[in-house]
Amino acid sequence: SDDLHAHGSRELVHHVYAANNHVYEKESRASTGGAVAPVSESVSSSFLDLKAESSFLSDTDANVCAGAKLALDNALCVDLGVQPQAGANVTKGYVGNMDMGAIVPNTKPYFQSSMCPVNVHWHLGSEHYSVGEFDENGAGPHGNQPRPDWANRDLAETEIRDGFRCHHYDATDAKFTAPYDWKHCVGMEVGETYEVHWPHSSAGACGTVNQYQSPFYDGVFCNLDMATFSTLGAQDIASNVGVHGQVFTIVNDESYFYSDMIRGMVTDGEMGSDVTYYTGSTTGTSRHNEMCSQYAPITWQVDRKCHMISASSFDKMCYDMKMQRDDMSDDLHAHGSRELVHHDYTANNQDHSPFDRKRKMADQPCPVVEPPVVEPTEEAPDAGIAEPEESAFLELKSESSFYDVEDNVCAGSKLALANKLCADLGVQPQAGANVTKGYVGNMDMGAIVPNTKP
Repeated sequence: SDDLHAHGSRELVHHVYAANNHVYEKESRASTGGAVAPVSESVSSSFLDLKAESSFLSDTDANVCAGAKLALDNALCVDLGVQPQAGANVTKGYVGNMDMGAIVPNTKPYFQSSMCPVNVHWHLGSEHYSVGEFDENGAGPHGNQPRPDWANRDLAETEIRDGFRCHHYDATDAKFTAPYDWKHCVGMEVGETYEVHWPHSSAGACGTVNQYQSPFYDGVFCNLDMATFSTLGAQDIASNVGVHGQVFTIVNDESYFYSDMIRGMVTDGEMGSDVTYYTGSTTGTSRHNEMCSQYAPITWQVDRKCHMISASSFDKMCYDMKMQRDDMSDDLHAHGSRELVHHDYTANNQDHSPFDRKRKMADQPCPVVEPPVVEPTEEAPDAGIAEPEESAFLELKSESSFYDVEDNVCAGSKLALANKLCADLGVQPQAGANVTKGYVGNMDMGAIVPNTKP
């Protein structure tokens, strides 16, 4: 709240204290141009309504990632060689049968490898398997999948392929059964298990308005053409393309509200702390244990635990997806789940070490399953009551257990460096300076240069 108002401006830095290492990039991004959109007079107009009027977001032709997907068709698994598949068994101690040689997964937080999330989508049930967390013994409002004989599930009688369920569901507890009034996500259901995937790429449009894309392949390959891709080795791909995977049971309980799911795996307390790393592939219902994905090997970082999350958390994520430049409507519902990958097609390079590294900060659509309509009862008097949207997400934050200020590991981390007389500081250049093209300050920075990367 201390930054919700304008701060005062420092006076322009004298050229004696301005660095002489200015770098002026050529203009490479197209200007949005056009007239300034008028301010909406309606105080009740939602941010989604304003998006349609915006010169930043309404021009879909400005999406530089559109159509960037590289076409790599599925192929027979037996013909692919060393192209490990996902989703696999991520139970601690499990190791697959496919010998990956020297190829290893990227075990760093993805941002440390200049990777950013380029999409978020989720699957009905879990595609991965973790004993005691999401497996054949879990439960949900529509049952579960059996453990495969070896992984070949008989799905001929079902319209969509679903995955495994978590162990949280309790039909006698209203938070697993009271319906939620979904405003942004489609076909979702309280009490169900969903596996969320956040694809990451160092070739994405990171830090720009085009960062998030549907399909996710456009985001992954935004700045990577086929000619360049063909020169990359397997380890290059595994080090620069990865996915966060995390499994949730949805509850209608605002103490489980988290407002920023679009950003990546939730890492707070136990969430995101027990992770399996391995190399695999893209997933989805077009792949199985006979027909495999050629988008491999990519890194997977999968939380082995299942967590409860509020329905409003998902709805906020879907709202955020709607606010992106690219049309992400194809990912506002759950996708089908690929069958569990056979151990012969699962990599043997799993890393099950605890996620104790210090962080710098904490395919095919399936038919939509409509949740059943449940009327209010004496046991669940709030059932059927519509939840507020948009600005009301702020109200949900006060009820959430995620936002305990005492859990803020960064609070008080500021290093105390008192102001000093400029003349006494030596080579310590100041900002803000003159940034007119061609200007160079007078302070000799020697070999010190600014970071010109995004």
